[in-house]
Amino acid sequence: MPGQPHTEPSGAGRGRLGGDIGRRVGARRRELGLSREEVATRAGSAPGYIQYLEENPAAPGMGFLLRLADALETTVTALTGSGADLPEGLGRAGYHPELVELDAPECWDLLGTHGVGRVAVTTPDGPAILPVNYVVSEGEVAFRTSPGALPGRAAGGEVAFEVDHIDEAFSQGWSVLVVGDARTVADGDAVRRLDELAYSAPWAGGDRELWIAVAPERVTGRRILVRGAPGNA
Repeated sequence: MPGQPHTEPSGAGRGRLGGDIGRRVGARRRELGLSREEVATRAGSAPGYIQYLEENPAAPGMGFLLRLADALETTVTALTGSGADLPEGLGRAGYHPELVELDAPECWDLLGTHGVGRVAVTTPDGPAILPVNYVVSEGEVAFRTSPGALPGRAAGGEVAFEVDHIDEAFSQGWSVLVVGDARTVADGDAVRRLDELAYSAPWAGGDRELWIAVAPERVTGRRILVRGAPGNA
């Protein structure tokens, strides 16, 4: 019934639902820039149920999950969190993919204002690549760490910082690489500005109040396109 919780009982499907479906649905919907009404139309559902699903614990049946995944251009595995502990990119390559070089404005658009990226640093045991929460400010990439943590060793040398996104459903995605000199942000006003810009505290938790800024010497990016996938001609 329109506007009512859509449970579609299915013993085989419900037993495998392992993640917070509502949060994943909402995050994916916002990522695509869709309203709840648009998702409901695509999935053959009611906007009220999409809202209910995003805001309340629910266990939709597999039939509805398949339609919802198609509406959100993703997979049931991604929506249910069943593959949350697996690396990205488990699917097969797309049909006739194209590798496209991105210009600098496109790279900065994809970097956005904040997110999670990876910084490459040199240690006594060899190179290490570590994930960090970052912000973009005044043409630089900055992240918080602690003096004793490995990312803190980036300061004082040239580093590489990488961000990427994978579209599992269509085997396409992009990556952006920032290479430049890293420094410790010591100016009090600059630190306060970065604290205010930070969307989130570091996911790793703990005392991570040391800001490291990377001044880009070059910014490059690549995108894998699959013609016929949503958004591609």
